[in-house]
Amino acid sequence: MSNIVAIVGRPNVGKSTLFNRFIEKKKAITDDQSGVTRDRHYGLVEWTGHQFTTIDTGGYVKGSEDKFESEIRKQVEIAIEESTVILFMVDCKSGITSLDQDFANVIRTMGKPVIIVANKADNPDLLLAANEFYNLGLDAEIFPVSSTSGSGTGELLDKVLTFLDLEEKEPEENLPRISILGRPNAGKSSFLNALLGTERSIVTDEAGTTRDTINTRYNLFGKDFIITDTAGVRKKAKVREDIEFYSVLRAIHALQDSDVCIIMVDATRGLEAQDLNLLGLTKRYNKGAMIMVNKWDLIEKESNTARDFEKKIRDKIAPMDYIPIVFTSVPEKQRIFKAIEKAQEVYNNLTKRISTSQLNDVMLKEIEAYPPPAVKGKYIRIKYITQLHANSPVFAFFCNLPQYIKEPYTRYLENKMRKHFGFEGTHLRLFFRKK
Repeated sequence: MSNIVAIVGRPNVGKSTLFNRFIEKKKAITDDQSGVTRDRHYGLVEWTGHQFTTIDTGGYVKGSEDKFESEIRKQVEIAIEESTVILFMVDCKSGITSLDQDFANVIRTMGKPVIIVANKADNPDLLLAANEFYNLGLDAEIFPVSSTSGSGTGELLDKVLTFLDLEEKEPEENLPRISILGRPNAGKSSFLNALLGTERSIVTDEAGTTRDTINTRYNLFGKDFIITDTAGVRKKAKVREDIEFYSVLRAIHALQDSDVCIIMVDATRGLEAQDLNLLGLTKRYNKGAMIMVNKWDLIEKESNTARDFEKKIRDKIAPMDYIPIVFTSVPEKQRIFKAIEKAQEVYNNLTKRISTSQLNDVMLKEIEAYPPPAVKGKYIRIKYITQLHANSPVFAFFCNLPQYIKEPYTRYLENKMRKHFGFEGTHLRLFFRKK
């Protein structure tokens, strides 16, 4: 990737607030507690007609024994390696700290262009105090800003553009967007890392490690899409810290922003209520969906284990029997690429168009074979069917008495549509209108 700007610095200097201002969305979780941003995550910045990618990173702490802080440190170093220019963020109110000095030493060895962003320069005295950061000994210009109010960020963005190749665009619009959702510790981040062959997300054996949603461009083996790793979604009663509450919201926002949702289920626990809730949300928001049963290597198998397991899931998700189910083991790399191929098939079904002539040729015969039941002595006649323009499959059935068509007959029509045209993994919407 090119034209990447990494926002780095010690904990709690305002990196995520600046990131949110750059991308004009509240995407990164901001909190007064240090260490909130754990993973790198990416956003697209548009400024004066140009675009670039920015990375928000966790706070850099050196020499800590804390498991997460050592992982964050590794993530920050990866972000710096990936970047074109580094925004080294410091705090005007607290001045230079030993952590800033340590980090400046790390940056100095990277050989990348650096801009020192002196944050919290909220009054003239603090603006003046920003000059102290020249003592860090970096060959870098200092830009005093207030990421909260936005003061100074325009000049900073103008400067950032001078380091970038502005001829390049990152055409991520119109690419399929696939999100990985599920309960904590089901293996979502490990799946993403296995697909990419890199440590793109922090993975530990502690549930709830991924707090933010993470978007990654996947462009291998002739496939091209955006894949999103999300925080594990727990029951609300178990969401105790504010940060985890925001993470659940982020996962739901990721679902809303995606085309296809991979609901990852831990095979050792089976399909749980929260997984069903996520499936319900895919229906509410008209998203493609599939179930990925992970950790299949941990299940003792007999001749019909997979078939019986699948039947249990299908009984639970009924009447959504059109949702595909794939059994995987991420550590063994069993069927993980099959899972991605299935997600792409679901996307193709989501965007599939059936011609009006084909729809009418096929469906009017099915309607003739089993017409809608008469209501109050009145006969319902469906004359014409067409697919409407929408982000998911939507069909209009024109008839004389649309108000009398009941749920069982709608289900009959949907089953016949699926029999003839597929639509695996997609929620069909059927509307009845007066001709």
